[in-house]
Amino acid sequence: MSRTKTLKVLLTFASTTRALMMEQEAAKVKAPGRLIPIPVQISAGCGMAWMAPQEARAELLALVKEREIEVEAVYELFM
Repeated sequence: MSRTKTLKVLLTFASTTRALMMEQEAAKVKAPGRLIPIPVQISAGCGMAWMAPQEARAELLALVKEREIEVEAVYELFM
């Protein structure tokens, strides 16, 4: 049984502290997504990324800007 891959947005962080801050702030506003281990296709400082549907990209980028959460990189991957 194969799953259809969908386009996801991934935000990576230089430190675990920033990744956990993202998780905390996203929960406050019920933003879509969750923390996951970094996929093998990319590498990032702390080894964690926030994954959400691609449609949530603008909402998440606004959240990190508003809450001053430093993001290392933004990726779009089929997962």
